[in-house]
Amino acid sequence: MITTLEPELPFAKRVMPRTLETFRVRGGMDMAFGAQVLRGASALEITEFCGTRTRSVANLAVRSGAGVGGKALSLGRPVSVTSYLAAQGITHAYDHAVRPEAIETVAVLPVIVEGQPRWGIYLCNRTQVGLGDRWFDSLAPLIRKLEREIAVDDEVRRRLAMFRASVPAPADNGLTRDELRDIAAELGDLASQIQDATLRAKMEAMRDRFAPKPPSAAATGSVSPLAPREVDVLEAVARGLSNAEIGEALGLLPNTVKSYLKTAMRKLHAANRVQATLVAREAGLIR
Repeated sequence: MITTLEPELPFAKRVMPRTLETFRVRGGMDMAFGAQVLRGASALEITEFCGTRTRSVANLAVRSGAGVGGKALSLGRPVSVTSYLAAQGITHAYDHAVRPEAIETVAVLPVIVEGQPRWGIYLCNRTQVGLGDRWFDSLAPLIRKLEREIAVDDEVRRRLAMFRASVPAPADNGLTRDELRDIAAELGDLASQIQDATLRAKMEAMRDRFAPKPPSAAATGSVSPLAPREVDVLEAVARGLSNAEIGEALGLLPNTVKSYLKTAMRKLHAANRVQATLVAREAGLIR
């Protein structure tokens, strides 16, 4: 059976602690909460937090349209107030959770992936702070980064579920070498997009599990020999370096690296750089 590669901890526990602290510091606020949107976007639940003095907000479910978070969820855009308990235009159903933390300023930034709200990031202060467009703009890159991480995590889970459901163990699956190579290339491409080091390593292990074993030296005659620089470039690609990093390491211009890589891909009949490294490894051309 294929070893499952689900992360040991869910996305919230793996990513949110460092993410919330980054938001809190960048925003210059006292505390930050992470609230996951519940199914159907009917509410969001605060499950992660940093900088708090109590647990008054722990597992607080905020209905869509209610409070600052629910309003941000229903509108699909950031919402803020500078004097929470006296604020007009929001409901005060959650004052009981706000009071123990002495919160004055609240801003909630929705995290939207493929048109669907997934999280709400609360940034709160115990004093009144005027939040202008520049403040919100400074946090936009963090929101975009978090949205990309969620999208990648979704794709990891989707593909792993697909492989578990449809692909038996590589040792006895009856797949052709080309099919195994394509699966390994897809997993390698996905691994390169994952920022979480632990999950990336697991995805790379899955890639190596599906990659066809290198053929014997006698079986490699069908692959065109690579020039020494093409071998150098492919070995650098296999280590996960970008074209710019390869150029710096080998003393080449990025366009020259691209040219060597393109030629190597043509010789190896590979569709992309990941597939090229797999074919080269099979042929014993790179380590």
